[in-house]
Amino acid sequence: DWNVSEVGLGCWQIGWCWGDVEDNDARELLKKSLDQGINFFDTSDLYGDGRSEKFLAELIKSTSEKIYVTTKLGRRARGTNYLKGYKHEHMEEFIDRSLTNLGVDCIDLVQLHCPPSEIISRKDTYEKMDELVQKGKVAHYGVSVHKISDAMKAIQFPNVKSIQLVFNIFRQKPAEAFLKEAKKKNIGVIARGPLASGLLTGEINKET
Repeated sequence: DWNVSEVGLGCWQIGWCWGDVEDNDARELLKKSLDQGINFFDTSDLYGDGRSEKFLAELIKSTSEKIYVTTKLGRRARGTNYLKGYKHEHMEEFIDRSLTNLGVDCIDLVQLHCPPSEIISRKDTYEKMDELVQKGKVAHYGVSVHKISDAMKAIQFPNVKSIQLVFNIFRQKPAEAFLKEAKKKNIGVIARGPLASGLLTGEINKET
C-alpha cells in the first residue's frame, strides 16, 4: 500500500566509488530529487560506510512529506573485525547502526545485500528477518540479487516483499519470466542500474 514514485534515486554516488561528491552537491541532489516528485531512495550501509544513509537522514528531517528509504545490509566490513563478504549472523547489529545513521525508529525496507545462493535458499535466513520485523526495527524486507535464479528462490518465501535486480535496455532477462512471477506473488521490483552505471546517459563516448 505504499504510494511511491515510479522513479527512485539510487544513492551509491553520494557515498563513494564514483568520484568525489561534495557534501553540498549531495544535499542538492537529494533536494532536487524530492522537488521533482521522487519519494523513494535506495541506499546501503556500504555506501561511504554510512555516509549516504546520513545524508538521507537530513532529507527525512527536512520535509513533512513521507519519504520511503530502503537500505541494503549484510556486507559491511569497514570499522569491524569482520571479513569481506555477506554476513547474515550480524544482521541486527547492522540494522541498529543503520537506524542510527538514518535517524529513524524503523527502517521502511531492508534488503539483504546480494547474499550467496545458499543463504537465499535457507528458511532460517528469513526467520531471522521475521524476528527483526516483530521487534519493530524493520517494516519490510526483500533481497537484492545478482542472478535471476536467486530472485526466483527468494520469492518462494512468504514474507519477502521486494526483489532488487539489474534491469535496463542491455539487461532484459528479468522480462522473460521473473517479472510475471513477481507480479503473480505481489512482489515489489526495484530495477537497479537502469542507466547501466552511466553508459545510457548519453554522456559517455569513446573520448571519455
